[in-house]
Amino acid sequence: MNKFFGVLALGAAVLGGALVIGVQRFVPRQIDVAPAAPIQIDVDAAAQRLSRAIRHRTVSPVDSASQPEFERFHAFLTESFPALHKRLARETVNQHSLLYTWQGTRTELKPILLLAHMDVVPVDPASEKSWTYPPFSGQVADGYIWGRGAMDDKASVLGILEAVERLLSEGFHPTRTIYLAFGHDEEIGGANGAAKIAATLAARSVQLEYVLDEGMNILRGVIEGVNAPVALIGVAEKGYLSVELSANAVGGHSSIPANDNAIGRISRALQRLDATPFPARLRGPTRAMFDYLGPEMGWTQKLLLANLWLFEPLVANRLSKSPLTNAILRTTLAPTTFSSGIKENVLPAQARAVINLRIMPGESTASALEHVRTAIDDPKIKLTPLPIRMEPSAVTDLGSQSFKLVERTIRQTAPEAIVAPALLVAATDSRHYAGLTKNVLRFLPITISAADTSRYHGIDERIALTDYLRCINFYAQLIRNSQA
Repeated sequence: MNKFFGVLALGAAVLGGALVIGVQRFVPRQIDVAPAAPIQIDVDAAAQRLSRAIRHRTVSPVDSASQPEFERFHAFLTESFPALHKRLARETVNQHSLLYTWQGTRTELKPILLLAHMDVVPVDPASEKSWTYPPFSGQVADGYIWGRGAMDDKASVLGILEAVERLLSEGFHPTRTIYLAFGHDEEIGGANGAAKIAATLAARSVQLEYVLDEGMNILRGVIEGVNAPVALIGVAEKGYLSVELSANAVGGHSSIPANDNAIGRISRALQRLDATPFPARLRGPTRAMFDYLGPEMGWTQKLLLANLWLFEPLVANRLSKSPLTNAILRTTLAPTTFSSGIKENVLPAQARAVINLRIMPGESTASALEHVRTAIDDPKIKLTPLPIRMEPSAVTDLGSQSFKLVERTIRQTAPEAIVAPALLVAATDSRHYAGLTKNVLRFLPITISAADTSRYHGIDERIALTDYLRCINFYAQLIRNSQA
């Protein structure tokens, strides 16, 4: 018995030693850089230009009603940034999207591409009275610029243009060619905007050093265990698939219900899907994010994250409790529509539901569909993938010079923030450019609290004046840093 306890004690000591060694090797990854000198900006004038941009109701999809609005917006940009429009070449792609070329002096260097989108989501008329200021007023008040597009994504469009205009006024000449691409239909998939711009560049055999789009922000008070703001760089994004579930049944009078009811069959299918989630895994960009954030946390969290070889199930289980962190651990599935029936006393002959899946890198739309089919396990339910489907993106190499460049620029312009790679759970225009570069990054330096997340596509969208100023400085510094 003494020998048994001796072996047990030795095993415990070895395990404890291994855990401590794991923590000791879990060192901070933040790079030390001197803050960049901010460019000189007339903040009030820049704020008014963004305000005017918001007043243009560039709502997607583009139809006969919104087409003149995009044309007016283009004219506004020409008027607002005269030096840029004199020096850079501008092309209109597929009627409404814009592509600018700032030619560099060294043609052997791969160009860079800064992305943004001009379109915005509509505002629900029922919600307009709930806005602090009218949603298309562009009101500048209380230290913010308010309105639809302030965050998503006219702060990017105008921030990029402000940075270029200011650099031109300083006599800056790029050595590396810089493209600016502004799509007009990102909010509905980008097929007629970004995809067409990417095809235009591909036809010219353009290969890019990197692409930077919107996507991730600076989070404040959102990540448990990290007191400092966290600047997340999206190095990958999830795939997208919607699937229609449909079931047919014998209709008739509700007073004589059949055992095989269409609504019941679809309901049971949704219950089975809910009971069979995709597996949670700390892999890829999510694992990398915690590798960067873990050393900044307290001892207990650091111990767990430094030793995921032992604690991964425990950590994954805890992260799964929150919808925000659950989404970066697994492929998610959400029922989004359900329809059936024509009258309260008539048995429906058909029921239909749609589920939306956001697919992890390393998986595919095909494997996700097979998971759905297996979980439902009912041949009487027809599965029909809807037309829009996107495979998960590739993952940008954290050792690439492009990632390091964006990381350094954030540290120079937001020195208070901890920088980490991350997985974007939504989709951006950047995916259309994957054939032009291996380095696709997603970041916009807007500070977001937990309460602010609902402002995206929601009520009271706004951007702080200080954040907008930082956006302009970030783009200007990124352009400077990108020159060889």
